[in-house]
Amino acid sequence: MKTETTNNLVDSIGQRLLSSAEPNGIALKPISGRGNKGKLPVFSASLPWPVRFLTETTAMDALYSAWRDQMLDDIAVHARHTREHIGKDTLDGRVMSAVAKVPRHEFVPTEMKSFAYINRPLPIGCGKTISQPFIVALMTDLLDLAPGDNVLEIGTGLGYQAAVLAELVKHVYTIEILEDLGTEARRRLTQLGYKNISPRIGDGYSGWPEHAPFDAIIVTAAPDLVPPPLIYQLKPGGKMIIPAGATEDTQQLLLVIKNDTGKINIREILPVRFSELTRGEDD
Repeated sequence: MKTETTNNLVDSIGQRLLSSAEPNGIALKPISGRGNKGKLPVFSASLPWPVRFLTETTAMDALYSAWRDQMLDDIAVHARHTREHIGKDTLDGRVMSAVAKVPRHEFVPTEMKSFAYINRPLPIGCGKTISQPFIVALMTDLLDLAPGDNVLEIGTGLGYQAAVLAELVKHVYTIEILEDLGTEARRRLTQLGYKNISPRIGDGYSGWPEHAPFDAIIVTAAPDLVPPPLIYQLKPGGKMIIPAGATEDTQQLLLVIKNDTGKINIREILPVRFSELTRGEDD
């Protein structure tokens, strides 16, 4: 996957992101602890290399921690502003703890790391994005996950959503159709030590029948309609969260609930905008 790492690219993207507003009118707060034009701190090259490395690493860890705290505040604000849609004022504490624990900056390209904790989607390559932190937290929250659950994710991206899920459940099965993204996600998840995530490259529309049924299913790209194979692979009593709609302007985030007798109930949560669910060449 090709990446560009120039300061001009990072500054340009950063300024566009920081000047944007959420669709519901919640203004984004500038990230604290940064210098002019969004540049990161510069450390003296006169320090011995080991000292300089440790100093820079410690400072970056502190910055990431501060930015993560700001992100959690932004998620909480966004939840309050959308309470009429989501049916609650706050998200589950276990979900917020999982979001706080996962290092989001490890799941974006290098040039995006200083923007990782902004409450916005970010490009990750191959024309795809990592979802907005609030949407990641909300979709996770709506599944009502339990520690013993097995969860299927469609659309791995670089692995961030899978990592958040892995903090909450027994096992995550995740499918990514784009080989470059799927390979890179596997590398990042392995490097961070996640052992309860099974990634696979393939067409997620058909699910993963070998490991079905699933306690919960999460889909991070939008089909026109909810795929029947995913409904079939959802365990009775399980939930699926999925964006769906013929165009980006008509997409809704849907909560699909299968009751104990297999009856399906679908609830619209709120309007969203996701990339289209990519299908295999033969489909």
